[in-house]
Amino acid sequence: MPNVNLHFSPSLVDRLAAAGPDETIHIALSLGSVLDSPPAADAAERKVAPQGPLAELLLTGLLKAGDVLSFQQRRAGREAVATVVADGRLLVEGHSTAYTSPSKAASAVTQSPANGWVLWRTADGRTLDALRQELQQD
Repeated sequence: MPNVNLHFSPSLVDRLAAAGPDETIHIALSLGSVLDSPPAADAAERKVAPQGPLAELLLTGLLKAGDVLSFQQRRAGREAVATVVADGRLLVEGHSTAYTSPSKAASAVTQSPANGWVLWRTADGRTLDALRQELQQD
């Protein structure tokens, strides 16, 4: 069996320490080998440039890597949780693929075309569309 090493950034440790007793924190893990990843010092210095539809929200700080988004479709009995990845993708809980757009992530859950901009909500209840509108007003 291979060895598994988990390295947590100081910001993640700080976030875990600041969490309340009833708060759920979602941590996404990805598979890779030592050959695929840069040395720890280089990785800490390298920043990932967000791309795709969520890039502007990430670059302006309206959305942050690690933010948890959720959506509910009560009538259809659907719920989903996704984590924002630093490169601008969404990692949907229960899915092995990170999606390049909110709508693709929502469609993966609903199994039909879906407007992820109005379905995904931040922890404070704002839709991604509301964040996008806020960005356009500034």
